[in-house]
Amino acid sequence: MAQNNVHTSSSSTSCKFLIVLLFLHSNLLLLIPGVVSVKVTPFPSDPAALSTWESSNILPFSARANDPELDPAIKEAEKSPVTIRVRKDGSGQFKTVTEAVNSIPEQNKKRAIIVIGPGTYVEKIKVPRSKPFVTFYGEKASDMPKLTFNGDAAKYGTVDSSSVITESDYFMAVNIVFENSSPPPDGKRKNAQAVAIRVSGTKSSFFNCKFYGYQDTICDDRGLHFFKDCFIEGTEDFLFGSGTSLYLKTTLHSVAKDKAGVITAQAREKEDDTGYVFVHATIQGSGAGNTVLGRAWKPYAKTIFVYSSMDDSVKPEGWDNHRDVKNEKTVYFAEYQCTGPGASKTGRVKFAKMLTEQEAKPYLDMEYIKGSTWIVAPPAVNTLSAAI
Repeated sequence: MAQNNVHTSSSSTSCKFLIVLLFLHSNLLLLIPGVVSVKVTPFPSDPAALSTWESSNILPFSARANDPELDPAIKEAEKSPVTIRVRKDGSGQFKTVTEAVNSIPEQNKKRAIIVIGPGTYVEKIKVPRSKPFVTFYGEKASDMPKLTFNGDAAKYGTVDSSSVITESDYFMAVNIVFENSSPPPDGKRKNAQAVAIRVSGTKSSFFNCKFYGYQDTICDDRGLHFFKDCFIEGTEDFLFGSGTSLYLKTTLHSVAKDKAGVITAQAREKEDDTGYVFVHATIQGSGAGNTVLGRAWKPYAKTIFVYSSMDDSVKPEGWDNHRDVKNEKTVYFAEYQCTGPGASKTGRVKFAKMLTEQEAKPYLDMEYIKGSTWIVAPPAVNTLSAAI
């Protein structure tokens, strides 16, 4: 018995020693010049505190160049970024975004920033999987370039009807309008759905972008995705796919009129890590009580709204089982501390989850999408202008 006590005491001392060493190591890293690690902190419940939160959670690459947590591929790509200028008036290197994308080499390893001047670019654009680290950067946030096309599912199939397709990893867009200009489905034309953008690469981020369409505006297809300060408009399923995505400070605008609008149709088919999380979203619509937050397109669909404001366009039921009661046992539709008339619990379907703080915890910071390992703030536009 005495030997057992000595052994236990020794193990406890060793564990304490290791903990102290780890603590010292972590703090020494923060003291080394040039080494900045992102502080993984929960989203504030007060939207007024978000700017302070962002200052320590979404840092530019220049502040994270030596961060041991940052994806090594990003470190290498951001060391020597290349800028490509697109201007409709011919004053840039190219007149079209497609030409600029084509100029980027296969298996690209440098951040290629395509700076796009104001105007409307009518193109069907594809960033192939073989060209990672591409950025679409609107030259002026006050006059954002619009990337638009009018393809629909009848001609291209749903996912390939996208005006813009990004299949590559590490894609970024800043100050860009994405649009599919096809007319809204009228109930008569078959396969009238039309996608503004399909995002199929992982570690893709969107800052201050706008997305316009009707049915199927964004195909949030697969991979880790981050949307911040964005505006998304649609009617039915205007966010659909199997992405693992975080939407922060995003406005969701339903323009559904003749029939109920549907914001999300997440496509989880089994219990895995995919799902859509909306934090501090603003939900607004064109008619009272005619929009649902999500439907069970696939049986395990997962969508969560946190600290979000919902106007009266949200139906009291909130969610839809897609005409199959069996889905009610497998979907994960949840809300946490949302506000506004559309967030009322009165009338909510029974299979919607009103999360406790402990249940909501996995969705209260960026680690749901492993954000600390890859999310960096976009570069300043004046820095890009000087480099062109």
